[in-house]
Amino acid sequence: MTTNTQESAREIFQKITTNIALVMRGQAASTRMLLAALASGGHVLLEDFPGTGKTTLAKALAQSLEATFKRIQFTPDLLPSDILGVSIFDQRDQHFHFHEGPVFTNILLADEINRASPRTQSALLEAMGEGQVSVDGERRTLPDLFFVIATENPVEFRGTYPLPEAQMDRFAMQFKLGYVAPEEEVAILTAQQHKHPLDQLKSSATLAEVVALRRTVEEVRISDELKRYAVDLVSATRGANGVQLGASPRASIALMKAAQALALFDGRDFVSPDQIQELAVPVIAHRLVMEPQARFSGQTARSVVEAVLKTIKVPV
Repeated sequence: MTTNTQESAREIFQKITTNIALVMRGQAASTRMLLAALASGGHVLLEDFPGTGKTTLAKALAQSLEATFKRIQFTPDLLPSDILGVSIFDQRDQHFHFHEGPVFTNILLADEINRASPRTQSALLEAMGEGQVSVDGERRTLPDLFFVIATENPVEFRGTYPLPEAQMDRFAMQFKLGYVAPEEEVAILTAQQHKHPLDQLKSSATLAEVVALRRTVEEVRISDELKRYAVDLVSATRGANGVQLGASPRASIALMKAAQALALFDGRDFVSPDQIQELAVPVIAHRLVMEPQARFSGQTARSVVEAVLKTIKVPV
């Protein structure tokens, strides 16, 4: 990877970050995580309270890129065909014609994903895992850049369906936005006094630039020692007290790739332990299934990963 390539990739990251900051105030850390997932080819699950800006963040990213964007509002009566598409019979030529669903896009916002039934949720499994969908016995390939941002509300359980383990494992990261500082919230009020900043947001990066960014991320070096460190962190969750189901090898892969993206954003052409430690909780924690007794005692998946970080020796 040449210095020019690295600098170009960082410029793309900075342009998108600056653009999103025009709308999302006080969310630099969340934007950093979101772009790390985008640049490493993963998908993101945003779980937070209503009104914290989950949907706005997704829209801000979509408008910052010259890419196609579609939104699905998940509801209990949503069907898999509403996501994937459907074949409709044409009386004129006596043939079925496939009409693409919203999944055929570059950026897909799956809003309140846990409101749909497990059958409908599973329609995204193949798309997120393999970049393709199978409809009517035919395999259809999705665009090269296919990025899912899903949202869910952690406090409202009426009319919702928990995401199954296979679905959670398809998300490279899960994180919260959280509440911003009072000063930032005042700035948000001022910015939205007359109209929403999203209305004036212009794209700052092309689809080709994002694809180039992904290729550059793949070239960031990571040593065998750090690969083993990432694997050791993930493996430790499988035998941790209170954990019924630990993280899969897919977590190790996501951790490596996202760390490569963060290293590039930080101006390095190699991964350091800092990037892996920063990403451990958002990449690993949501994949863990806790034992009922552990949950009742107050133990969380986050606390398990934090404990593992303290016990696994960091390579020098």
